[in-house]
Amino acid sequence: MIFLKITDLKKEEIKNLLRSSSALKEKRKKKKTHHKLDDTNIGLFFETPSTRTRISFSVGISELGGNSIFMDQNQLQLARGEGLKDTGRVLSKYLDAVAIRALDHQKIKELAKNSKIPIINAMTKKYHPCQALADLQTIQEYKKDLKNLKFGWIGDGNNVCHSNILANSLMNIKTSVATPKGYEPDEEIIQKAKELGGELKISNEPKEVAKDADVLYTDVWFSTGEKENKSKIKDFSGFKITNELVEIAENDVIIMHCMPIKGREIERELVDSQHSVIYEQAENRLHTEKALLIKLLEK
Repeated sequence: MIFLKITDLKKEEIKNLLRSSSALKEKRKKKKTHHKLDDTNIGLFFETPSTRTRISFSVGISELGGNSIFMDQNQLQLARGEGLKDTGRVLSKYLDAVAIRALDHQKIKELAKNSKIPIINAMTKKYHPCQALADLQTIQEYKKDLKNLKFGWIGDGNNVCHSNILANSLMNIKTSVATPKGYEPDEEIIQKAKELGGELKISNEPKEVAKDADVLYTDVWFSTGEKENKSKIKDFSGFKITNELVEIAENDVIIMHCMPIKGREIERELVDSQHSVIYEQAENRLHTEKALLIKLLEK
């Protein structure tokens, strides 16, 4: 099985995975060992810098009894022109799974096509499905029932936005997205959300999205691999989570951010406010990734 996008899982599979993740979280709190993946070797292939994804996968693999092997593209023969076809076939001989972080989503698809082991998307410019799983667990922890919640995204229609739109559509969460003009989510994602029966609204007005929201979510304005520029900063003026927007949301609104936090996209005081679940959200990367690895690899 591969996990390249959140829709590679069905709704019931996500529900089961979230239950497993919650159980793993409780076991960790009680310091109970849970070596579900003894004697497995899992490759971590990262083209770009990472804090949460790399460390959460490394720790999760260790806690499950497995071994993680970190691979930098510059240390592999890919840097000297070896193709993904040969790389995928060879890695399949050594490893039990690979989590790969690459800018080009096509590269992950090509590796998966030529591998006989599970391939996990640890982030591309198009999708960030592991983040979406952690987000669902976090929302469920604070809101209990996911169905018909109002989820408001303010900022760039990027990879995390894409994965949340699709995850929310699968789980019957109502999604509203506010981006500056020209930065909307990809049309392909919007159409897929409709196919899944998702309730999705796209606008250019943050206040429309924030009104009565149960969840307010934002991300950095410049994604991994993107150079900062004054033009985009100007375009995004006003597209940040502020106290003013929180006041028109539900009283118990939760604020989410996948991190890193740059400060432009959210007022800093809100990061540490009673509404923020940002650090719990980051922790849940560990638990959902462990649950995912067990699903993909447990014999």
